[in-house]
Amino acid sequence: MKRRHFLQFSSSLLASLGISQLDFLQGANRYGKVLAQSTQRKLALLVGINNYTDGVRPLRGCLTDVEMQRELLIHRFGFNPKDILEVTDTKATRSGIIAAFEEHLIKQAKPNDIVVFHFSGHGSRVIDPNPINNKKLNSTLVPIDTFTETPNIVRDIMGQTLFLLMSAVPTENLTIVLDSCYSGGGDRGNLVIRSARLDRGGDKQASPEEFEYQQKWLKQLNLSPQEFQQRREKGIAKGVALTAAKDNQFATDAPFSGFSAGAFSYLLTRYLWQQTRNDAVGNIFVNLAMRTRDLAESSSIIQEPELEVKPGSNNQQKLLYFSEKVTPGAEGVIRKSGNQIEFWLGGVASQSLEAFQAGSIFSLIDHKGQEIGQIEQQSRVGLVGYGKVIQSGLGGAIAEGILLRERVRGIPSNLTLKLGLDDSLGAEKEKAQTTIKAVNRMEIAPITQRGELHYILGRVTEADSSQFQQQSISNPPPVGAVGLFTAGREPVIGSFGRVGESVEEAVQQRLRPQLKSLLAGRILITLITGESSALKVTTTIKSIDGRGASSIVPSRGNQEAQTPSSTGNFTQAIPFKPGTDIQISIQNNEARNLYISAVLIDSSGNLVVLFPRDWDAPEDAALVAAGNLINIPQPGDSFQFRLQGPSGTLEVLVLASVKPLRNALKGLQNIARSRNLGRGSPLGLADDEPVAVVDNLLGDLDEMSRAGIEVIPVGVRAVDTTQLAALSALIQVAE
Repeated sequence: MKRRHFLQFSSSLLASLGISQLDFLQGANRYGKVLAQSTQRKLALLVGINNYTDGVRPLRGCLTDVEMQRELLIHRFGFNPKDILEVTDTKATRSGIIAAFEEHLIKQAKPNDIVVFHFSGHGSRVIDPNPINNKKLNSTLVPIDTFTETPNIVRDIMGQTLFLLMSAVPTENLTIVLDSCYSGGGDRGNLVIRSARLDRGGDKQASPEEFEYQQKWLKQLNLSPQEFQQRREKGIAKGVALTAAKDNQFATDAPFSGFSAGAFSYLLTRYLWQQTRNDAVGNIFVNLAMRTRDLAESSSIIQEPELEVKPGSNNQQKLLYFSEKVTPGAEGVIRKSGNQIEFWLGGVASQSLEAFQAGSIFSLIDHKGQEIGQIEQQSRVGLVGYGKVIQSGLGGAIAEGILLRERVRGIPSNLTLKLGLDDSLGAEKEKAQTTIKAVNRMEIAPITQRGELHYILGRVTEADSSQFQQQSISNPPPVGAVGLFTAGREPVIGSFGRVGESVEEAVQQRLRPQLKSLLAGRILITLITGESSALKVTTTIKSIDGRGASSIVPSRGNQEAQTPSSTGNFTQAIPFKPGTDIQISIQNNEARNLYISAVLIDSSGNLVVLFPRDWDAPEDAALVAAGNLINIPQPGDSFQFRLQGPSGTLEVLVLASVKPLRNALKGLQNIARSRNLGRGSPLGLADDEPVAVVDNLLGDLDEMSRAGIEVIPVGVRAVDTTQLAALSALIQVAE
């Protein structure tokens, strides 16, 4: 079965993104308030629409997108809050959006100013009376008042209109971010698609006022219809445009841990919060796919973000938002001070967000990234945390604007795998619920597009079969087969059986071990700390023959240790062909010894321990001396790491700790001995072994992290980012 990717980032994204740590000033009333060190004014218009009506499916994550973008622009890029205008829900009519664009952006901006326009909502298409490039339809942004009194006419804002509005902005430093799409629509599994085409019964015509408005701008810009068409054919009007998906793909509105958001907006803004260095936009987009599992946890829908720049410009060499970051990388920021402190957690990845509960600890940092105090988290609602100060070197009250870095993560001891039961199970649904509940740490959750869901148990329907054909999935499961789907309703490899199999048989006889492996993998993923860990570690994946480039994943500590002259590309999306022998290299750049473990998670959820490999003395074998490098496999090992087809994605999770993971390694040793495995052999985990090994691992990390820390409550497993780096590296196999 061909494994589809959630994000397949284009290698043509060549624009550069850079950051530098500018000085930031301490105001009289707000410590750490970030001020832009430039005469440029920075303006932003953020539009988000959740509450669509009149038959257009409402969304749940668009207002979160606006909030995420706002916090990012203020606290990382130095935008003044007074220069950010939000237009949401009932205010986001066609006239409201256009008026805001004109008044806030076009009329206020001056040459060399920085301008950002973000739209989160439904997209669609209308018939284009003047098509270009043989495209008879023009993509649109759907306002909240899309319908008119005439059934076939809508008030959408056409791509043509957006082109003219962009042309009218008096600065070249313009960034457009669109988290919407134009293909299909409706629900897919536990996700909502941000397209209104199906809800509106297909493609419509734009309103007469839309074309009148375009004529107004053609006149003001002194553009003839012919020149306008020619410019449209070449590309966007100016600046850069970031879109969530290609024209024929889906932009997803997804539920996460306690909130919903646009998958693209969350992925983009979260990543930019944690960035520490200069990097090219193309490389950034690759890193989003290669270094995170945000969308893997929420969606298996193909979603290829696109970057477009003004034709003939050198914008591909400019910074994202045409603005340097003015603060260090972080996970959050103080929003309100007082007895209970409120803070924003926009830099935390979705797959680990559930681990940020009571007992987590954050470092307060200064403009150089140095710790100046600590906060203990007491609760969290979505991306908003609440807590109290437990250490402070400020000599006064904690003020808004101070950045937070993760110090100790509190992973709940009872994490579960959340499964939805699909209606395709019919009368067997009740039996499925009873059978699933008999498997320890499995949780039944409704498929409502409101709450987080990891997998869906169901039967393949005719509609699924048709969708598999459209997605070009090879060897799809047959109609009627029972198995697991992702939250985006894509089949999970290896989970489907024969036609006619009962749900009870499927769970008890086939799926139970796979469910346990998926649970263990989910717990492991909550450990990922590479982008927040202070340890200096790097994972490199390359082919044995040395051909082609390497995929490199560094920890935050390693990135910050790089000198400006050595800031070349880190991670790259390098697809390997089936049959390629690859090697994983793990570099300890610390001045002390580290204990290294490496686990492979395949696309079916199976876990294989790749390192250490000496099961007679696993603790000693895991030790990597300061400044040393280990390779997997090594000469003399009894295996080759050969990638098999067809196309797919594997994940390697590398754990580097300052102390040995004794209980976990002891458990692995016992399993290896029971199978008579000697040195040099990888260890596959089966049945209940994955969960047991992961629980032992969490126990070791908890014991290590609690030493000297008294505030961590019971019921969570503590993970100290100064003592552990957990790096996730994705390996793409492409035929």
